Amino acid sequence: MFDGTYSDTVIDHFMSPRNAGTMPDADAEGSFGDPDCGDYLTLYLKVTNSVIREISFLVFGCAAAIASSSMTTVLAKGRTLEEAEAITEKEIADALGGLPEHKLHCSMLGVSALRNAIEAYRKSHPA
Repeated sequence: MFDGTYSDTVIDHFMSPRNAGTMPDADAEGSFGDPDCGDYLTLYLKVTNSVIREISFLVFGCAAAIASSSMTTVLAKGRTLEEAEAITEKEIADALGGLPEHKLHCSMLGVSALRNAIEAYRKSHPA
């Protein structure tokens, strides 16, 4: 099933993704990807006092896309919106123990969807 190019952490997050699923009562959601090529992520946020209290996701993609989406939620949960917005592709890849070169773009899914969700939250909840 795996050719050894994925770290144990990637495999763990692929096999047992954290925070997977929709959130019908989300305060905001953000998506990113290209449904035509297969990688597409939607993140859902519940925010209290500018802190991400709950976060979940639905993703369509490969093992690296699933693992990156899962890790994005782990890293963002409990952070302020500003802290979450500062999460980088490198931070996600590093937290996963690295990604193969040809799969690094998967970490961009999480960063972009998270920033889109935060932007949507700010638009719907002006200060």
